Amino acid sequence: MTAPQNGAAFRTVNVVAPVSVGRRLKNRFVQGLVWLAFAVAVVPLVSVIWLVVKNGLARLDMTFLTHSMRNIAPRDPGGGAYHAILGTLEQVLIATLISVPIGLLTAIYLVEYGNGRRLARYISFFVDVMTGIPSVVAGLFILAFWILVLGFTYSGFAGALALSILMMPTVVRSAEEMLKLVPNELREASYALGVPKWKTIVRIVLPTAFTGIVTGIMLAIARVAGETAPLLLTVFITTSINPDPFNGPQMGLPLFIFDQMGRPNDTAIDRAWAGALTLIVIVMLLNLVARLIAWWRAPAKAR
Repeated sequence: MTAPQNGAAFRTVNVVAPVSVGRRLKNRFVQGLVWLAFAVAVVPLVSVIWLVVKNGLARLDMTFLTHSMRNIAPRDPGGGAYHAILGTLEQVLIATLISVPIGLLTAIYLVEYGNGRRLARYISFFVDVMTGIPSVVAGLFILAFWILVLGFTYSGFAGALALSILMMPTVVRSAEEMLKLVPNELREASYALGVPKWKTIVRIVLPTAFTGIVTGIMLAIARVAGETAPLLLTVFITTSINPDPFNGPQMGLPLFIFDQMGRPNDTAIDRAWAGALTLIVIVMLLNLVARLIAWWRAPAKAR
């Protein structure tokens, strides 16, 4: 073997084989299937949103947002969903305050403390079972236990309890997956500096997974915001404004839509479309607020 002279160096040339026609056709075919699946998923979504916006805007005005249905007959013009909007906001807020701390603490236990433990396996199993239960079962449970056994009355709080049962498994699963994505190197670096485990979770793990946890919470809120069956069994229907969720029946937007759609006249159906549009707008605004909070708390490089 002779050494290279005059500082010359050997260079290795990588020859890339051309892609065959068959592979290119397969790639195009799979891309076409992906775009077809995307179109199939988007077309119904766009059509539903368009139909709700088209029919809801014709009736949505300030009167609808600031008045209730008290003393308004089904065929009378006027009236609004203020009492239902107030009820939905209070019920979803209470359900969030109940389910988020419990769900988040459960996810922390499963990821940080429950590795290999029998209790963690039991909890994970029951969370999976709760994820698939029908919403009417949650309402029936609160009706039987909270109202019939304990003797409490129909109220917005009873409805919030039923909604929190539906929210918890979604919060647990989404938070659990986000916590698992946090690199173990961050935990180990914190332990190496002598930081206790609980402080590592609070100062390192949770802030790192904060954006994903907020997204999961918003998915849970979006799921329960439109539930009707649990509210039918626990909240009851009223046409009056009730700002107290702990005393007496309290209307919600899903109940308002259900009640108006059941009345066979165009005026009531128009109010139902406006209520549906209002519910969609509320969910969109909540998602927007959550994304702004996540962006604000995200690291500078991620902005």
